[in-house]
Amino acid sequence: MDNLRFDVVKEAFRKRPVKLEVTNERPSEQFGKYVFSRDKMYKYLPVDIFNKMMDVMENGERLDRSIADGVANGMKKWAKDHGATHYTHWFQPLTEGTAEKHDSFIESDGKGGMIEEFSGKLLVQQEPDASSFPSGGIRNTFEARGYSAWDPTSPVFIIDDTLCIPTIFISYTGEALDYKAPLLRSLRAVNNAAKEVCQYFYPDVKKVHTNLGWEQEYFLVDEDLFFARPDLMLTGRTLMGHDSAKNQQMDDHYFGTIPERVQAFMKDLEIHSLELGIPVKTRHNEVAPGQFELAPIFEECNLAVDHNMLLMALMKKVAHRHSFRVLLHEKPFAGINGSGKHNNWSLSTDTGILLHKSGKNTNDNLRFVVFIVETLMGVYKHNGLLKASVMSATNDHRLGANEAPPAIISSFLGRQITDLLEHIEKADKQNLFTVKGKQGIHLDIPEIPELLIDNTDRNRTSPFAFTGNRFEFRAVGSEANCASSLIVLNTAVAEALTNFKQRVDALTEQGEDQMSAIIEIIRQDIKTCKPIHFDGNGYSDESVQMFEAMNVMKRNELKARNEVKWETYTKKIQIEARVMGDLAMNHIIPVVTHYQSRLAKNVSSMIDIFGKEEGERLTARNVKILRDIAEHIQAIETGVDELVEARKIANKIDCQREKAIAYHDIITPKMEEIRQHIDKLELIVSDEMWTLPKYRELLFIR
Repeated sequence: MDNLRFDVVKEAFRKRPVKLEVTNERPSEQFGKYVFSRDKMYKYLPVDIFNKMMDVMENGERLDRSIADGVANGMKKWAKDHGATHYTHWFQPLTEGTAEKHDSFIESDGKGGMIEEFSGKLLVQQEPDASSFPSGGIRNTFEARGYSAWDPTSPVFIIDDTLCIPTIFISYTGEALDYKAPLLRSLRAVNNAAKEVCQYFYPDVKKVHTNLGWEQEYFLVDEDLFFARPDLMLTGRTLMGHDSAKNQQMDDHYFGTIPERVQAFMKDLEIHSLELGIPVKTRHNEVAPGQFELAPIFEECNLAVDHNMLLMALMKKVAHRHSFRVLLHEKPFAGINGSGKHNNWSLSTDTGILLHKSGKNTNDNLRFVVFIVETLMGVYKHNGLLKASVMSATNDHRLGANEAPPAIISSFLGRQITDLLEHIEKADKQNLFTVKGKQGIHLDIPEIPELLIDNTDRNRTSPFAFTGNRFEFRAVGSEANCASSLIVLNTAVAEALTNFKQRVDALTEQGEDQMSAIIEIIRQDIKTCKPIHFDGNGYSDESVQMFEAMNVMKRNELKARNEVKWETYTKKIQIEARVMGDLAMNHIIPVVTHYQSRLAKNVSSMIDIFGKEEGERLTARNVKILRDIAEHIQAIETGVDELVEARKIANKIDCQREKAIAYHDIITPKMEEIRQHIDKLELIVSDEMWTLPKYRELLFIR
């Protein structure tokens, strides 16, 4: 039996970097080259239209459709100047990816010819077919109509010859079929709630921004090796494969010298990212071999989410140019670290960051405590929903392992903040503060003036850790849309702040001083959220009420997303199970049987040459191997048969939730049992006969 694996591996290790075009441009000069940014708008739009667009983008004013034609005309001129011939509405359906339908600028001139045209109507709204996108039952398959609507707060950009317009995606009856629409609603909810609480301390605050800084982890594998692994191609992870003798145990890959081929890929990716306005800043080797990380400068949340979705698509495209494949699966290889996408979340106003430990004055410090505690209240109250927002068939393999936080959502604050909150909780209320007229308040808390630096280590095991001026939500998976978890977090915090203000106002209406009321409610909430733990149903009536009260999602939209998550989980495990069965029966067993036959011939020949007694003594090891192989083959064949039958039973379950549970509790364990036998056979069968690239070849880039 010929084995092409060695030729594939040899070719992969011979790869050289793609030669990059030399450019004299600095990163700051490349930034935003293909983005219709504010400076481009100023150049291509009439002054009055430009000013109205700034009102929309900066002040949240409703888009006046009367200016749409003028904006579209300026966009078209700019796009044509950069060689664009097509446009598309770029949106984020519930598939974890992005979607686009390209149309050319040409229209009939009514005289048998063509003209290039792009109207405000085409800019603002399109009607893509909604029937084939996940809807969780909101839309029937025969109800095709859906609408994409321009999001003017996220700038349009050009990829190749296409003008890409970020949009929301809704059904004919108005329900959100995407991530962006509820994300925008959640951002509005946070702004409204946080602004009112801010005005207790700073009456001039007009707007609160939500900021996001994501950290994208990923694996690179050689493209030739990728194509030699059907499981990687079809599922994004290796369904089988024994540990490499050396993997990450030496900790020598983390922050190590970046391999030459990877460096070339990273440089190319950075150039394209900067041209599309993605402010990439950090690159480095991650803990596992073949694993890397890229992180940008913090941005406004909606824009940051768009940029992350754009980057993930861009990574795959650029990697192909360098003969790599990007793996965004949270756990593509067993036995080594998986990949996450840490979401660094914060709130800010035009006066500063709300979670910043400034220590400048008592007013600032009390404001800091309020926003820390109410964020914790949101996490405490909707812990289960936050957990549900990051769970998936792929992230399930990563959460709870040594390299990732546990699936139960808890928060790490550090000793200084913890001590501060305990002091506020336990101190005598009468002696905790005194009001000094227009000068504000004086707090009897010696720790507060010292909130200047981070004096505690980071806790890498905490799913939701406070890291100086932000919370780091570390449970988000590598290939996930950041918006999924941020919709929940934003809404939960908005609800907590709204509830906080209602209770404070109720006390002041009873005659209590406002600052006294603030501290009284904070003391209550510190006690309430202290034991953050999972104790609820993520889709309970309480959670539905939160989304509805904050005008983020209606009950049927939330129910639909729940259905989509269950269905997606089932489908991913279903594909993995089918691929595993195919690989086991059509790749592994034929190779193993061939090796078994070779060993059997060796035993038979030795007995013929040396006689029965001496021959059996000399071939005892091979006989044991033959027996082991036979047992593993039998276990695999039985396991695959049981796997198929279990799948048939599970597929008959009508309830999507129950079906997903069956796949998790029954199908997945059966797959793991089959894998154990295959991985042991990998160590037994002759290396020259094993057809699938092994971990030692996949993980280490030459």
